[in-house]
Parts: sequence; structure tokens; C-alpha cells
Amino acid sequence: MQQALVEVSPVIEILDVNMEIKRIVEAILFAANRPMTVRQVQQVFPEIEQPETIEILGAIESITEDYRDRPIELKKVASGYRFQVRQELSRWVTRLFEEKPPRYSRALLETLAIIAYRQPVTRGDIEDIRGVSVSTSIIQTLLERDWIKVVAQKEAPGRPSLYGTTKQFLDYFNITTLNDLPTLQEIQDLDLSLDTPQHIQQEASEEQTTDEQDAYTQANTNNQAYVHEKLSKSASV
Repeated sequence: MQQALVEVSPVIEILDVNMEIKRIVEAILFAANRPMTVRQVQQVFPEIEQPETIEILGAIESITEDYRDRPIELKKVASGYRFQVRQELSRWVTRLFEEKPPRYSRALLETLAIIAYRQPVTRGDIEDIRGVSVSTSIIQTLLERDWIKVVAQKEAPGRPSLYGTTKQFLDYFNITTLNDLPTLQEIQDLDLSLDTPQHIQQEASEEQTTDEQDAYTQANTNNQAYVHEKLSKSASV
């Protein structure tokens, strides 16, 4: 009997240590103004007190479970983990902000979708797919938003730049990997629902520049449906 008590006691101590790590990890992720990786969370601790990776992962898993039924969730995105409002509540939270939600031209969204689905691609590749020239301002806007980047130079005359998407692109659209993008079948199904007079009217002014909201704030209220709508028209080209 005495031996059994001796064996149980260390287990209780380990659980106590993990609970303290969990509290600290939760505070770090809550206070951070950006997604954080496990390594980044680990580095916040003093070097001699840094928990093992598995301990931080365990804390994150436990925190995620704690928030499962709450209006706020701990979400894993491409750049790490972050707290955010659940997508089904996003339309209410956006009412807190005076800024207008971002609107992007059809031309910009088509360009972004082609890069996302066909990367790496050159500007010439995009023009061949769209059938029209790509405005320099569109490429510049996507670069400034950190949604795309130059990943290489194509071995061709002039060595044109090859473009691909970034982690910031994935974070903004609230997805972890490119595999989370809607499939072509989903896009085709959604295409029918978007073929309305309102969308047709928006297409007529596709080259107009519109106001944009801060990417990180908007990312907290975006959801998979937003990705489907914004990328749907062009991903099937």
C-alpha cells in the first residue's frame, strides 16, 4: 500500500507542472498580436525554464478543448496558433468596427486565385489563363499585402518572376494549408449561387480600387465561406 502511494505522488506533481505551463501558454497566446508557433511560445520562457515541445503541444491541445464550446476558439493557421472569434459569430463582431469590410476587384481575385491554384506561375502565365493583361498595380497590391511573393525566376528569356502564395495569405483566409482551399467541385457548385444581378453589377467595375481593412483584424472574422466566395469565380479557369 505504501509503495502505491509513492508511485502516485510524482504523477500528481507532473500534472501540477503541466497546469502551470498551460496557464502561461494560454496567457501568451491571448496577449500575442499575431499567430505564434510552438517554438515561438517556447522561446518566451526563460531559457532555463523552457518546457519541452511536447508539454507545450499538450497545453495547446488542452486549451483548445477548453474553448470548444465557447464563442472564442484557439485556431491553428499557417503561421501558428491564435485566439479568434468563431466564424459563426463573425458577422456580429464586425459590427464593432467602423471600417468598411475589404472589397477587391474581380481582376485582383482572379489573379490571386490563379496564383493560389497554379503556383508557381509567371505574370505571363496569368495573362494566358485570364486572356487579358495583368495590371502592374494588382501584382504590387498582392505583394504589399504579403499574400504573394517571388519564389524563383523561370529559366526562360528575361527570367520572369515566379509567384506563389505566402503564410500571410493562408492566415488571412483562415486556413492552414493550400489543401484547405475549396475544391473545383465546390467552386462549380458555388458558381451557380453567385450568378446574381448583384454580383454581375460588381463585375462591371472590377478594376476599381476599394478601401481595405487591416488584414489581421479581418482574418479573425473571415471563414471558409469567405474563401469560397472570393476565390470561386477564378479558380476554375
